[in-house]
Amino acid sequence: MADPLPAPVTDADFPSFPMEQILLGRDLFFDPILSGNRNIACATCHHPTLGTSDGMSLSIGEGGLGLGSRRIASEDNRPHARIPRNAPALFNIGAREFTVMFHDGRVERSESAMFGIRMPEGRTLEKPMPSALAAQAMLPILSADEMSGQAGENDVASAVDAGRIHGSDGAWAILAARIAAIPAYRDRFAAQGVQDLHITDIAQALAAFITTEFRATDSPFDRYLRDGTPLLPAQAAGMALFYGKARCSTCHSGPFQTDHGFHAIGMPQFGPGKNTDSAYARYADLGRGKVTGVPADFYRFRTPSLRNVALTAPYGHNGAYARLEDILRHHMDALAGLTGYDRSAALLPGGAQQEDFTALDDTEEMIRIAAAIEIRDVALTGGEIAELLSFLDALTDARAAQGALGAPGAVPSGLPMDSQ
Repeated sequence: MADPLPAPVTDADFPSFPMEQILLGRDLFFDPILSGNRNIACATCHHPTLGTSDGMSLSIGEGGLGLGSRRIASEDNRPHARIPRNAPALFNIGAREFTVMFHDGRVERSESAMFGIRMPEGRTLEKPMPSALAAQAMLPILSADEMSGQAGENDVASAVDAGRIHGSDGAWAILAARIAAIPAYRDRFAAQGVQDLHITDIAQALAAFITTEFRATDSPFDRYLRDGTPLLPAQAAGMALFYGKARCSTCHSGPFQTDHGFHAIGMPQFGPGKNTDSAYARYADLGRGKVTGVPADFYRFRTPSLRNVALTAPYGHNGAYARLEDILRHHMDALAGLTGYDRSAALLPGGAQQEDFTALDDTEEMIRIAAAIEIRDVALTGGEIAELLSFLDALTDARAAQGALGAPGAVPSGLPMDSQ
């Protein structure tokens, strides 16, 4: 029996913002001023020309030069490590129903949390925030490998290293003061009624831009739901499979093809890992389990939305698969996908190194990943796979892929922007 189709997306599914705030957020999104060493912007790893990600499995963050596959380590400020997880796409994450952020959900709406949003330890909010999206924008700027840099390189990084996040001498206050010292930013915030600039004001402007710029709700699938505009025959056949035999909608449900839940699908693990539990190797990634501490959550990761999925490769929490067909086939038989993983599928800046795949060579770790798999195998023919891919392509909003506003010609800091 097929699952029902979702209701059409409407304007009510998204908050709206003043254009002045959106434009301010756009400048901040592309401005390297928010990084400790003033050398990387939000857009570096979430660039519109690269599907709002960076087209790589794992990024080179702070200390790199260039975009996507062209990004290399700089000679005078080399990165200390690859980013351990794939830079997620930003399409539609400003919709009201997106209340959980990051692959592991470490930022989420919660009535029991400070100001109603749960944040990682040591990163609790100082003021109320309107959304989980705005709250999450306050975290990459604190990450040594993503944006802040290493201790001793700048005042932001040194504050983070010393555990000074909050208060008048904390990393957030240092960054807010840096923005306030630029007249073009200070005056524009003041025009919106913000006199004593706080990091939450900056984060809300970023969220306003992301919500508006990367809304993707005018795909062939959207038009079919809204007014019955026919899909192509292969797309329609793929839709029937998606909501029926292939069981994709078990997890990829709702108007944005995500249940916002966490599932273990046996993704091959590589890269530096993201683990602090002494019972597991550093190169492991326990996913949701690292946040909750619940063993049943180990190796679970958030279900991504599939909107514009044809544009957002590579796929998986660490970008294990460069082709959409390959991640689809992994879902058909997750154990076979894990044990038979082709390491050449990983897109790693500077080329893959043997140490990138230590987790795949650890038999015990592979057994743990395999034992956590919770999705069931499904048998599909080659023709059915092609039809599913056609439907996934029907989730593409071509206008959103280009962006409504695009990048600014320059940013108020005067710093150079990354360009493709």
